[in-house]
Parts: sequence; structure tokens; C-alpha cells
Amino acid sequence: MKQRVPVSEIMAKKLITVPSTSKISEIYQLFIDHNIRHIPVTDGTHLLGIISKNDILKIGYSFLETNPEAIYAIYDSYNLQDVMVKKPIVVSPTTSIKEVVELLTKESFHSLPVVEEGNLVGIVTSTDLLKYLLQQY
Repeated sequence: MKQRVPVSEIMAKKLITVPSTSKISEIYQLFIDHNIRHIPVTDGTHLLGIISKNDILKIGYSFLETNPEAIYAIYDSYNLQDVMVKKPIVVSPTTSIKEVVELLTKESFHSLPVVEEGNLVGIVTSTDLLKYLLQQY
């Protein structure tokens, strides 16, 4: 396996982002439409936080069985700022894949925003890491 490969080699660079004023229901629909699980919350290119599909599912899980039609109304009763992870741990494009793996295995999340000079430039997920591992074989 290659040593010191930077995360910029495997990170997603074409990102779907949302402003902090977004409705939870709109974000949930983005997860469905684009088959993704993490969306950075930004103000332009400045990272404000990150929201995962699981963060949203936790809100409405108890209502899904009893009233699935009301789920979007339930989601929109929350503000994004109350649900998103504020000040997430970030990495730079030059952070090694090994360091990213160490961070993700130490913490309880599955993605890391990649920031350079204060600007969001990518995101790396556990899926990206698994794909990289598969390429090694």
C-alpha cells in the first residue's frame, strides 16, 4: 500500500452544500435525490457545519411508523442549526489517508470536511476510504 497518500487523491470535490437557512425537509430530499449521506453547511465557501442523513432520521424515526406523511412537517419544525454538527473536525487536502482513517476510527462519525485556507474544498467519507482500499487489491 502506498505511504503518505494525501486525502485530496480520494476526496469528493464536486459537493452539494446547503446554507444554514435550509429547511430540513429540503436537505432530506437532497440525500434521497443524490444518494449521499453527508452535506456540508456553508456560507459561500466557508464551512459552518455538517449534517448527515442519520442526524435527520433521528428526528423523525419515532414518527415514521405511525404517520409517514407528516415526516416533512416534523423535519421542518426543527432549525438546521439545531441539528447540524457545528465546528466539525476538518482536515486539509494534504492530510494523509492514514491520518483520516485514524480520525474516523477514533471518533463516531463517517465523514470529514476538507478545508484549505478557510475554504471548503472537499469531503472524504468512509465510503471513499473503502473504495481506495479496494483499489489496492
